[in-house]
Amino acid sequence: MQLGMVGLGRMGANILRRVMRDGHTGVAFDTNPESIASLEADGAVGTSTLKDFVAALEKPRVAWVMIPAGITDKVVQELGELMEDGDIIINGGNSNYREDVDRAAALKPKGVHYVDVGTSGGVWGLERGYCLMIGGEDEVVSHLDPLFASIAPGVGDIERTPGRTGDPSAEEQGYMHCGPSGAGHFVKMVHNGIEYGMMAAYAEGLNVLAHANAGSGEQEHNAETTPLEQPEYYQYDIDIAKVTEVWRRGSVVASWLLDLTAGALNANPQLTGLAGRVSDSGEGRWTVKAAIDEGVPVPVLSAALFARFSSRGEALYADKLLSAMRQAFGGHVELPTGE
Repeated sequence: MQLGMVGLGRMGANILRRVMRDGHTGVAFDTNPESIASLEADGAVGTSTLKDFVAALEKPRVAWVMIPAGITDKVVQELGELMEDGDIIINGGNSNYREDVDRAAALKPKGVHYVDVGTSGGVWGLERGYCLMIGGEDEVVSHLDPLFASIAPGVGDIERTPGRTGDPSAEEQGYMHCGPSGAGHFVKMVHNGIEYGMMAAYAEGLNVLAHANAGSGEQEHNAETTPLEQPEYYQYDIDIAKVTEVWRRGSVVASWLLDLTAGALNANPQLTGLAGRVSDSGEGRWTVKAAIDEGVPVPVLSAALFARFSSRGEALYADKLLSAMRQAFGGHVELPTGE
């Protein structure tokens, strides 16, 4: 089968390489000539314009778009104008699922099919495979199954869930048809919202361990500092990198995310060069909005999202107001930074 890839960034290029390794053919397009040349060296057909890209694809054409969300609409629209009845556009980027519903409806009169694929795997996907959450028409998704099977991780060495029998299902191989248009990105949206919460839980817990020696230093004695009660119970200098390593082995909190955390701490125990400004690419916000629309409580996910805002200084004005209010009602003098 053939797959065309628009966008040869860290994920798009490796998805195309992965399908080609499994015997499929590939057509590549990007605005960066060096990225195209790199895929050509791996066996893909390189193209320098979207028109040439579409012309190089075999019918029914399959074009996977893997580009930033801000320009996805423009590129999908351009592809839709170039493609014909029966062709398929796949959007694998982190788009809002509502946009997928609208795009599918806009392409339908021309007979061009639209499939949304929430894709997880990051920079490790070439070797590990990518977890795929798919939205679209049944027949179209079924037609694309050979590509999805090549991109996904496969069963691997993960033990089967107790009670599952027979041939491994698609979800056991790492890809799932979640429902009609938008369903794939809806599931991926919630996936990323959960990721925010998991990351925050690890970070906060390890921060408690990092301060387990709070009683070892000289204690502050002033009206603005709450003294540490019983400092004798906070005398531990805990090696955080070693903690993450031991938790990887047999612990109930073990995960691939913890594996990556352990690797990061082993390579950079003091986290040198990191400012602690944590970005959010939208999925956490959309998850919280969906929860509000559904009337579903998500206190952990929303707190994790708001923590990311704080990490970027978005709470600084509020913090200054708190300091101003304390000075106003109690004459409390703000302590210098670091005290």
